Amino acid sequence: MFSRTSRVLVAGLALVAVTGTSMPALAQSDNEPRIRKLESEVRALQRKVFPGGDGRYFEPEITGTPSGNTITTPSTTAVTDILIRLDALEAQIAALTAQTEENTNAIMQLTTRIVALETTPTSAVAAETTGPVSVLPDTAEAAPARATVPAARGPSDGRLAAVQQIAKPQTDDAADDEYSYGYRLWNAGFYPEAQQQLTLFVEQYPDHWRTTYGRNLLGRAYLDDGKPDDAAPWFLKNYQAGKSDARAPDSLLFLAETMIAMDDTNRACIALAEFSDSYPALASGRLSSQYQRNLGKVECN
Repeated sequence: MFSRTSRVLVAGLALVAVTGTSMPALAQSDNEPRIRKLESEVRALQRKVFPGGDGRYFEPEITGTPSGNTITTPSTTAVTDILIRLDALEAQIAALTAQTEENTNAIMQLTTRIVALETTPTSAVAAETTGPVSVLPDTAEAAPARATVPAARGPSDGRLAAVQQIAKPQTDDAADDEYSYGYRLWNAGFYPEAQQQLTLFVEQYPDHWRTTYGRNLLGRAYLDDGKPDDAAPWFLKNYQAGKSDARAPDSLLFLAETMIAMDDTNRACIALAEFSDSYPALASGRLSSQYQRNLGKVECN
């Protein structure tokens, strides 16, 4: 049996051990060496009180590896993990917000430009026209006028349907197809549409063999539409582009006709004289009827 003093000592040491195990995890971690020392002293005292070291009273000094999974303390707490994830979400939200603001600003700018284009008066983009020819073909070159923009009201449904009946050729020569389509529009009396189509042709294919035909026919489309001011620059340009080209003599003769329509008798007579001197065979051949008709409209010295 134990002495009274031994019992008191064992109870005190056990109380110390129990108190140590109930401390917070942080304090226990800091006092781990002291706790181990106390436990070692308790076991030594037990051996003195209970000789023989019976395993029923205390654990042996050396034990095997405990079975089961060892629970490890995570490096971060759950609250820390949540804070980290919240920071990442906030960063993503901020990036998305910035991108949304940029997209919204771009859309607003594009909308403003579209509205401005839709509300611009038609007269602001109308093509420039040139006045009467002020010089002769041999002394200077006049710039051709651009095709006139159609009226803001637009063509009627009936006219659109009629124009759509004019088929556009589809051959291996795309340039010739563009010219032929313009010719068909002019031949059908759709002069504004022919002007646009032929202007497109001569601008896209300035070196095509059909270009001399295109410029001459473009002048005729304006002249037949009652717009001699717009027709004259094209006739002059086509004549100056190459006097030996297929439609250069026609353009010179039509230039004289345009001057007559503009009541410019002096320039009309000069153009007719230039035509008879440069193309005597045509003046008495293929173009003789038109040449004589124009001579009958003016009195030249």
